[in-house]
This record gives sequence, structure tokens and C-alpha cells, in this order.
Amino acid sequence: MRARVTHTLEYRYSAPVLLGPHRFCLKPRGHGFQRLVHFQFAITPEPAWLYPLMAASGDEILRARFEGSTDHFKVRSVSEVETQLPPPLAICLEDNEPQLPYPIGHLNIDLSGAIAGWLPNGQHDPAAVDLAQEALMGSDQRALMFLDQLVEMIQDRVKYTQRHVGPAWPAGRTLKERVGSCRDLAMLMIEACRCVGLPARFVSGYHLVEPKPRHYDLHAWAEIYLPGAGWRGFDPSGMGAIDDRYITLATSSKPLLTAAINGSFSGDEPVQSEMDWSIEAEILESRQLAAEAMDVLQL
Repeated sequence: MRARVTHTLEYRYSAPVLLGPHRFCLKPRGHGFQRLVHFQFAITPEPAWLYPLMAASGDEILRARFEGSTDHFKVRSVSEVETQLPPPLAICLEDNEPQLPYPIGHLNIDLSGAIAGWLPNGQHDPAAVDLAQEALMGSDQRALMFLDQLVEMIQDRVKYTQRHVGPAWPAGRTLKERVGSCRDLAMLMIEACRCVGLPARFVSGYHLVEPKPRHYDLHAWAEIYLPGAGWRGFDPSGMGAIDDRYITLATSSKPLLTAAINGSFSGDEPVQSEMDWSIEAEILESRQLAAEAMDVLQL
């Protein structure tokens, strides 16, 4: 699939403010099963410094520093991305499908951040442990069957709903509320996978669903590391294993580090702020791509 996504965020302040340092996770991944064809990024007011940074996850993020005051702040990214279906997991794993629970000592030490428990002492959420054990019971300790059962159990026990404000909930709260956003369901799957030794991390990006909705939104899902197949995406609020209609922006073992924009502002008096956002996406057909290429040649 080849698509063009335009993501706009605009903030308005009731009085002039000073913008603090900002961090942007709006540049799509450009490697693996996704190729970044074109990326355009614009900020108003123009920052004094804007520079790329390679995150611990390997994704490229942008940082900006500002000078002077402003009563508005606008960010706009235009991305053209080409995605492809990854090879089937059954072929990648062949006769070497991981048996669960997977021994942590067999993992590359680079994956340690994606296996840690959610609780401050490093232990796993008891609710996630119970869910993982239940999914493991009927899976013959096979990783792929475990993942299929886990997605099915999450969808059976938690009703998906949109929630635009607040961080991702921990597993215990999501299971207790029996309702959650895409990021809540993603965290539930991540925590359950880590309980059986499968490294897992949080993903922020776009899901270009069909039929096309009136408004697109940011989406969240999980990436699970399967020895022999690498990082593979699973969407517990969708159909499980992701396809080529998903576009990854950022990944991290900590969901807060994948926020589209993270920054601060300050003012001399109490300041109220308002935010508007929009995400527009267009699937580029082969004939449209050919026509655009001819336009470029004619220029």
C-alpha cells in the first residue's frame, strides 16, 4: 500500500506564552516493512533549533527549541509511505516456534526494556499474569497460538471505545473497567506477553481502515518480538496480526515516549489553551502515482 497522510495540530493560547523544548514523534518509520518515500514537516512559529534524534527504539524523532513569545502554535506533517505485508509467521518460524514461557536468559540483552514488569519493583501486574496464564492453558505452550488466544480473550472481555485524553491504563484497570481505548488494549496485550517471556512494546501510528471513516485518528497497537521472526505487530482492538494498512510512527517500551507531541509552555499569567487536530489520509493508486511522476518530469 502507498498512502499520503497529513497530520495537523494547532494550539491557541489566551495570552502570549513561551514555548519550552518540544519532542515530536510524527515521522513514520523508514525501514523494515515500511518505506518512507517523502516527509515534509512545518512548525509555526519557526523554531530556533530543529534537529533529528535517533531514539533508543531506532525510530527517528524530532526535537525543537523556541525563542520569543507566541499566542499560537501549529505543527503540520505530510508523509508519503509505502508499506508491505511481512512474510507469514509460520514460514519465518518453521519448526522453531518459541515455546512458552520463553526463558529470559535466552533473549538478547538489548530486549530487556521490553520484558520488564509494569510495577515499580519490576514485577508484573497480577491481572496480566492471570490473563497470560489463562491464554497459555489451551495453547500447547506455542507462541502463535498463545497470541491468537490472547487477542480473542482481550476482545471478549474488554469493549473497545475511543478515549482521547490521558495515558494508557495498566492491565488491571482495563480488565476491571471492561472497556478501553486502543492504547489501553495494547498495554493489556503488552503486559500479558511480557509475563510469559515475550518482549513487547507500544506502537503509535495510523490505521487506514476500510471503508474510509469521516475522521482518522491516531492509533495504538503492540509489537511482539518473536525469536526467528523479529518484531511483529498485533492489534488487540483490530484483527490481531497487522497488515499493510498500518503505518508506524514511533515505538517504545514506555507508551508516553510515543506521544505525537510532548512539550511545555509558560506565561506571566494563568493561560488557557485550546487544541484542534486533523488527520487526512489518501491511498495512492498506481495510475495516480504514474500521473504525478509525469507531472514531475514535465516540470
